[in-house]
Amino acid sequence: MIVALSVVAEDFRRYGWTIETTGDGVDLITGEQIAAIELTGSVAAGVRRYLRANNLSGPVIEVPGPQRREIHLVVGVAKAARAIESLCAAGAIVHTDGDRIPLPQPGRGIAWSIMPHEARWVPPVVAIAAAVRAVAAGDRARLRTVAC
Repeated sequence: MIVALSVVAEDFRRYGWTIETTGDGVDLITGEQIAAIELTGSVAAGVRRYLRANNLSGPVIEVPGPQRREIHLVVGVAKAARAIESLCAAGAIVHTDGDRIPLPQPGRGIAWSIMPHEARWVPPVVAIAAAVRAVAAGDRARLRTVAC
């Protein structure tokens, strides 16, 4: 098991990510190079559609549970204070500054929705913030068109 985990860790390190092996798997350590944005429910679904439609999708981890929960890996957090602020205001959880993100492996109960090698890039946090704004604007527009 330890040898298998070290192979998995090395695979993720080739992306330039800081990785630590734990007793139950491999964790991504967030920082200036890589961070994660956690979205839930209809916002997660809308963001996924927006990113796919605009060819902006990057690596995404799906977390099982009663409602949709996704963790989008992102770059560019060091210069995106306003984007991070808007994401937090919209209910997103921003993982950075040493937060640990468990990476999918058998037995962990989480899975890649878009694996790193399937993604054309790791999007900047501002792209996720724009997607969240677009989803929110679409929701507001739909509310305005409902007859009262």
